[in-house]
Amino acid sequence: MYGDRVARWDRAVEWPLTIAAVVFLVAYATQILARERGSASAVAEAVVWVTWGIFAIDYIVRLVITENRRRWFIHHLLDLAIVILPMLRPLRLMRFLTILAIIQRGAGSMVRGRVIVYTIGATLLTIFVAGLAVLDAEQGNHGPIQNLGDALWWAFVTITTVGYGDYFPVTFEGRMVAVGLMIGGIALIGIVTATLASWIVEKVSAEAKTAAATQQQVEDLRTEVAELKDLLRESLTSKQTRESDIA
Repeated sequence: MYGDRVARWDRAVEWPLTIAAVVFLVAYATQILARERGSASAVAEAVVWVTWGIFAIDYIVRLVITENRRRWFIHHLLDLAIVILPMLRPLRLMRFLTILAIIQRGAGSMVRGRVIVYTIGATLLTIFVAGLAVLDAEQGNHGPIQNLGDALWWAFVTITTVGYGDYFPVTFEGRMVAVGLMIGGIALIGIVTATLASWIVEKVSAEAKTAAATQQQVEDLRTEVAELKDLLRESLTSKQTRESDIA
């Protein structure tokens, strides 16, 4: 019963949450890139909090209608962080967690056939949001990352674990973004590796079953041929016997 209620809720809010996530991302980017323009930044700030409220309502509803609240709570600590942390310490850095949770939630329903699309999309989204987050933390702090281009380059080399070292965060908030990005990069690689391994195992198993089925079909055919030979032999013997009797 409770499982059905959660499933129905997830289906009902799938598109609204997707739209809210897109609006959130646009507002988040606007807030950082239009920092010098007070009005645009203020509007973006308001939109960010409204969409955040939508995520909070979704979290509370799912917690209320789920059957095993304790288990659900433990498995959705990242969702809780999204709702609680900004209220305790309103750092823009914490908005990076929102996008990570959206990616994680989408990964749960990913089918194997879409792993490439999912991986590319999740990687690009993570790079973009991490670039925004580190730019927000680093701007005006006399570090090497002072524009969006440098921030995106840093995010790209960090998520791929290359780390050239030409751009790096110098603030605590920026380094926390780097930690999250490195963990995210490892997680994405793990998803791809595990999915590929699962696909290979499934293919090998399917081919083995096909080969076994083919061998069984050959054996069945041999048995049928042997039975036909026996029937033909019996028929010939019976005919010869009748002809002998007539003669």
